Amino acid sequence: MGRARALNQRDLAQASSIGGFFALRTGRAEHPWVPLATLYAGRTAPLASRIDTVAARLRAPERRVAASIAHLGLAARLWSIALGPAALHGAVPDLAADRLSWDGGRTSPDDLLLAPGGEAREATVEHLVESVLEGHLVPLGEAVRRDTPVSSALLRGNAGSALAGAVRELHGWARKLGRPEVGERALALGSALFAHPCLADTGTLSPGPAFRRRSCCLYYRCPAGGLCGDCVFERPPRRAGDSI
Repeated sequence: MGRARALNQRDLAQASSIGGFFALRTGRAEHPWVPLATLYAGRTAPLASRIDTVAARLRAPERRVAASIAHLGLAARLWSIALGPAALHGAVPDLAADRLSWDGGRTSPDDLLLAPGGEAREATVEHLVESVLEGHLVPLGEAVRRDTPVSSALLRGNAGSALAGAVRELHGWARKLGRPEVGERALALGSALFAHPCLADTGTLSPGPAFRRRSCCLYYRCPAGGLCGDCVFERPPRRAGDSI
């Protein structure tokens, strides 16, 4: 019980066709790839460098804004590479943090690399919680907060937003390709995941699928930023120095 059929390169390639966030390459990691396990254990220099890069690109007025956006991007990748195979093939790859490596200097689809081998698991809510939420997003949030003071509620909101975004992409892709069963599986898994205590208060996933989060990722604070489609705000809050 709990095991699923092996996922091969063809399976992963099909998941990759959903979009860049769903792409997952396999291979042996060498410098500058960093196993995510080492990042979570305290080697946060690569994460700090990624936050610096995001801050420079967005001209973020505060480091916590860049930290939030960097976290949101990686959270979206982690949910997507698990949910894609889960909805398509009923299996979750072995995404253990010591097998999945990250290069913060790259962006999707080239930022993650999975070691060959590993045993796929049945695509249950329990296995997705263990693999993604507990195995990655909880320690990733702790790593981000070691670098930059960011609200834990904001980071949980990012995790919820990233999950909803992955479900939405899967559902839309499945509808276009005439695979409604794939979209329905994605929506069912996503809805069940939002019952978990870490995600339950982050927002509401409704049929469609649509999502409205209960926090803000802070992107609106960047000079060229605005509100994301699922933002809690109807309009950007006023900031100090804004003209009336």
